[in-house]
Amino acid sequence: MMKTLYLMRHGETLFNQQKKIQGWCDSPLTEKGIKQAQIARDYFRNHPINFDSAYASTSERASDTLEQVTDLSYKRVKGLKEWNFGRLESESESLNPPLPYGDFFTGYGGEGERQFRKRVSETLMEIMKEAGETVLVVSHGAACRQFMRNWAHTSEVDQKDRLGNCCILKFEFEHNTFKLAEIINHDFSSLE
Repeated sequence: MMKTLYLMRHGETLFNQQKKIQGWCDSPLTEKGIKQAQIARDYFRNHPINFDSAYASTSERASDTLEQVTDLSYKRVKGLKEWNFGRLESESESLNPPLPYGDFFTGYGGEGERQFRKRVSETLMEIMKEAGETVLVVSHGAACRQFMRNWAHTSEVDQKDRLGNCCILKFEFEHNTFKLAEIINHDFSSLE
């Protein structure tokens, strides 16, 4: 049986606004971030997409986003957390190296890229094996990107640009394989 995973990045946060590195540390959604999540909610309602299961990272910004999108009860999962940036957490984004990051953050007590990708990919595999047919997962920008990279060989859909807040990645899941079917970017120009 084919299942569908809607993997979504959280809404804008205070640290996003302040251009601070935000991985395992957390900051609240801004008013704009809440409105972004509500626009994503409207997308699901207008298409009509009904979820059988919902999951969020244990970070407050992810669960707060999910709660704006659906009233469905959900499970918080540590494996969906963002990249651990170690001692660079909550510092200026200007300290980030050029992409790809690779193992840069291990020198600061954080995660290496392969370790991070494996954690997120294994977590989503476990979720989809136990979940219903249509699943919503709210996670983080780098987590979504690393999951995309892990399954890039199965799909022709891609986006080179940064994954914006509340971007939705629609994956088809069948025979323990994920295929990226669509990337849904919202028009937030009215929120500027």
